Amino acid sequence: MKRRERTRQLIELGGLVVKAGLVELTDDDRAVILGLLVEAAARLRTEDREQALTLWRRRGKRAFAQDAIMQQEDAHQTARS
Repeated sequence: MKRRERTRQLIELGGLVVKAGLVELTDDDRAVILGLLVEAAARLRTEDREQALTLWRRRGKRAFAQDAIMQQEDAHQTARS
């Protein structure tokens, strides 16, 4: 069961990378994507940790909300067709 939960977690995390547009923006360059994540992790080890978390959490929540709006609009357009 734990293996299944871990697999689901990894799939969801990969989905966030795609949702953020990093795959397209980096031409699927995994070294660049890892570098971005390593940079973020380094920032979380500094005194600015709480500020970074607050900023990124706000941006993430806005992105999730925007995505939900887009999905609703797509569903409405599909229903009209």
